[in-house]
Amino acid sequence: MYIKKILLTIVFIGLAVAAYFAYYVYNAMFVSNTNFNNDVAYVYVPTNGTYADVREQLKPLLKDIDTFDALAEQKKYVTNIKAGRFAIKKGMNNNDIINSIRSNNLPIRLSFNNQESLEKLAGRISVQIEADSLSLLNTMKDSSFLQKNNFNLATSLGMYIPNSYEFFWNTSAEQFRDRMLKEYNRFWNDSRKAKAEALNLSPNQVIALASIVHEESKAVDEQPRIAGVYLNRLRIGMPLQADPTLKFAAYQLPKYKNTIIKRVLNIHKEIDSPYNTYKNLGLTPGLIAMPDVSAIDAVLNYEKHDYLYFAADAKRLGYHKFAKTLAQHNVNAREYQRYLSSQGINR
Repeated sequence: MYIKKILLTIVFIGLAVAAYFAYYVYNAMFVSNTNFNNDVAYVYVPTNGTYADVREQLKPLLKDIDTFDALAEQKKYVTNIKAGRFAIKKGMNNNDIINSIRSNNLPIRLSFNNQESLEKLAGRISVQIEADSLSLLNTMKDSSFLQKNNFNLATSLGMYIPNSYEFFWNTSAEQFRDRMLKEYNRFWNDSRKAKAEALNLSPNQVIALASIVHEESKAVDEQPRIAGVYLNRLRIGMPLQADPTLKFAAYQLPKYKNTIIKRVLNIHKEIDSPYNTYKNLGLTPGLIAMPDVSAIDAVLNYEKHDYLYFAADAKRLGYHKFAKTLAQHNVNAREYQRYLSSQGINR
């Protein structure tokens, strides 16, 4: 009888332990364990990240980190960390969370436009993906890569066609650069290449001219007409005389660092620089800024006309008045200069 009681006690204890274990497993796997109010939270796991890195991000997002630890150990997640951007939805249990951060790396929409230099582009990209700005910049400036793909430091910014692209957050600097080269080659399809050849321009030259057009006017409907003016000048051997190139040249000098030139003056026309299109014939050595796709296509699909000059329109800001003769242009230019003076813009 005594032995029977002992056996029953053991059985009851075993059942209790089993019940507790089952309850613990149920809580660890199937009970909601999120502790945030938004519909979704994101975890960013760095390349070569450890479980400690993941746990540090998860701790404020979960009600019970200990049950998560136990299940992560059981499912061998702690030794199989994947880099990337992962979503945790409100109400998820530990099992769902582990499945999500182990195998559901979510892409991001990366975008850029109007970056004036590789340095600024690298900074813009570094806040969107894992790669830091220094590694991005060094990769973008890699001389062997540039030479192999017919770029140099002056033209390299033109390889980055402004748009929105889908990337994984844990993209490296090299992966980003190489993907942009593919996008550049995709952009320069047979149609665009044929139009560039008809202009006797290379893609790099088209983009350099497009950067000037874009700096002259952000009005998409006017860009083809401005492009036509510059192409007319190139055909007859006339200097481009583009004011944005003077600003670019000036900003390379210590004297003009951290300044904004609102009015181009004769002193700027004397700057000794290959980007001074008042002194030098032909196109600039490279871009003066990152042009929008609209400006690139404006060059390739320029408006055919006889204009050789244009000046900003004081009565329609953002647009220009065009002229076929220097005499008419001088009238238009003086009108705009008077407008600048009336606004107190002297430099």
